[in-house]
Amino acid sequence: MESCRQYWRSFAGSPNFFWAITLRENPQDHIGNMNAYIDQANKTADVGILIGEKSVWKQGYGLEAWCAVCGFLLEVAEMRKVTAGTITSNAGMRSIMDKAGMVPDGRRVRHYLVNGAEEDVIHFAFFATKS
Repeated sequence: MESCRQYWRSFAGSPNFFWAITLRENPQDHIGNMNAYIDQANKTADVGILIGEKSVWKQGYGLEAWCAVCGFLLEVAEMRKVTAGTITSNAGMRSIMDKAGMVPDGRRVRHYLVNGAEEDVIHFAFFATKS
């Protein structure tokens, strides 16, 4: 628990964001977290999500939170690009990025070892619309 608090505190005073994901019906029910690491000079944000409450997986909460955060970063925080990546075997994350409408943005081949097996990491992005 203390390492979680330290991680959360590490966002204070930085340009980065940390959000708790709660159920709309019961806001006291914390089901996960999102973060965004901001590169202010390049106006980019790299986003991550974790829905730790397995009982709500595949119910759309991750996608809803993902779209809300990415929309905020593009429209309110005025990022020009929002990125994310995942290992190829992470079907849930790939589904969120696909359903949200992100576009492919690169691949790092055999980048991670997962249970002893090499896996690619795939990257996706949203781009701000130019006015």
